[in-house]
Parts: sequence; C-alpha cells; structure tokens
Amino acid sequence: MEKYTKKQPINTINENDVVEDIFVVKIKKSIRPYTKGYSFDLILSDSSGGSLEYKYWGGPNEEEVKAVFNSILPDSVVFITGRAGKYNNKMQISANDTNQLKVLTPEEYEANFIRGPKKDVELMYTKLMEKANSIEDPAIKSFVLEILGEFEDKLKIHPGAIMIHHAWKGGLVQHILEIIEYCETSSELFSELDRDILIAGALLHDIGKLEEIEATTRLKGSRKGQLISHLVIGVNYLAEKLKNSSIDELKKEKLLHVVLTHHGKIEHGSPKPPMIPEAFALYYADELSSKLSEIVDFVEEHKNKTEDDFMFSRRHGSNIFLR
Repeated sequence: MEKYTKKQPINTINENDVVEDIFVVKIKKSIRPYTKGYSFDLILSDSSGGSLEYKYWGGPNEEEVKAVFNSILPDSVVFITGRAGKYNNKMQISANDTNQLKVLTPEEYEANFIRGPKKDVELMYTKLMEKANSIEDPAIKSFVLEILGEFEDKLKIHPGAIMIHHAWKGGLVQHILEIIEYCETSSELFSELDRDILIAGALLHDIGKLEEIEATTRLKGSRKGQLISHLVIGVNYLAEKLKNSSIDELKKEKLLHVVLTHHGKIEHGSPKPPMIPEAFALYYADELSSKLSEIVDFVEEHKNKTEDDFMFSRRHGSNIFLR
C-alpha cells in the first residue's frame, strides 16, 4: 500500500498554492451555519512548528457535515486538499465538500510531525552523565544518577517545551546542558555557591516535564501537566524520592527549593521566588537558555521569508533584526 508522505512544511505555503498534503489536527472548532450550509475550522500543524487554519465549507446537509467533523479525533493525521489564501494577514486553506479530507490511520502515512534533534542526542546525553558524575557529594551524586538512569530513554527523545523553546526531540537534554554551562560559569565566578546543589538542580529542574508534555503526533500538554504544572509534578516526585536518600536534610530542602523556584517569579509559575544564591543562578540560567533558544529560532524561521531587515515579534512586542 502506498503511503501518504509530507510534501510541504506549513511555513513554506504561499498564497494561491494548491495544497494536497498531510497535517496533524491541533484544534477542532465546532460546526456553525453559513449562507450556503454548515462549516467548521481546524488548526493544523506539522514539524515546522507552524500552525495553519483550515476552513471547511460544507453543503446544506448538516448530518453530512457532522459526519465529516466527527470523524476527526484529537491529534488526527489528515490528508487535505484546498487552496491557500490570506485572511486578516494570516495564511489559511479554504476547502469545500468537493475537496478531499481524509483521516489517516498510522499505517496510511509516513512522516514525522515533531521536529528532530538539532544536535547529536547520544553525545549530549554522554555529556549530561559526565556532569552528573562530576558532583562531589556522594549522596547527591547517587540520587541524581538513579533518577537519570530511571528516565534515560525518555530523556533522550523528550522536547524541552511545547512551542516556545527547545520544542523538538532531544530538546530537553539540550536545554539542560545549556543551563549547566551557565551554572558552571556562575560557580566559577562565585566560589560561595554550592556547585553540587546547582548542578543537581540543573539536571533535575525539568524532570516534571516528562509528565507535563506528551509527544504523540504533535507536542501538547498532558491533563496532569495542565492542572498541576511541571514544577509541582517535579517537586512532588523528588520529595518522595528524597525520603529514602541519605542526603543531608538542609541540602534536601535546598535541592527542592532550586527546582521549585526555577521560574523565578510567581507570575511565571513559581510557587515561591528564589531565596538562596543557587536558586537565583538556576533561574537566570534557565531564562538565558530558553530566551536565546526562542529568539534564535525566530530569526532562523523568518529571515528567508522576507527581504525586510526586521520582523515584528508579538511575544516581545518589538521588531527583531533578522540579518
């Protein structure tokens, strides 16, 4: 059986293109009437990280439109045909009931809808283990190595986030390594910092993301992650594991604190603000890694889409220089 394959990333679709391709359904919006019948919208995604609105203009038979609509499940992979155009300066695909819309089974397509690693994952994980083994306190080292061993396979493929930064396979390990580099620089500049707490915190700070983010046909937040957040999931997990650890009690509390506060501010999701130097160092290291990843991605994504030197970033509320 010939399989459907991906032809064109979302971020390369231009106005008036006739699109015949496969996508992941990110959002499905409800049916509504219009002058000639019933319509619905889908938000489609692919491994480019972009999103695209698909507008289905159905006929007057509501039951027929409902049947098409109900065949589309969360995270369905669909083959669609239609014409690309702009509406309110956003690209969308417009289609009607003469255009094909087919929900595919896993056997019917061959494509990766999540971006692949940007760096060698095995090499990154080897470096990560070297950092873990550099921890001097034997109790902390043993604790960290046990957790890394428990989640090795998942860590190697997990993304660092859903959209904003490191949103690709292996992104989490890359994010952790970047943070460790910043933390080690802080430790070298300020010898008063407890390097073991800092490196252990960097290695474990996003352990809750393994439950917060689901990587199926696309990246999305799990129900548990949405309701609780990776900070709390991670701290709850670590607190339970620490009960049987021989780590000094004060160091246990410090390790939990740096994980709990690594978003820095309450409005950013931290239950508490940083209260020890190591927590401040980890917070700013996390900020540097995530913010630089985000802005580098923005430039790479947009620099070939325009001849202009600048592109407005809604997230930053300012123009970003692309050259």
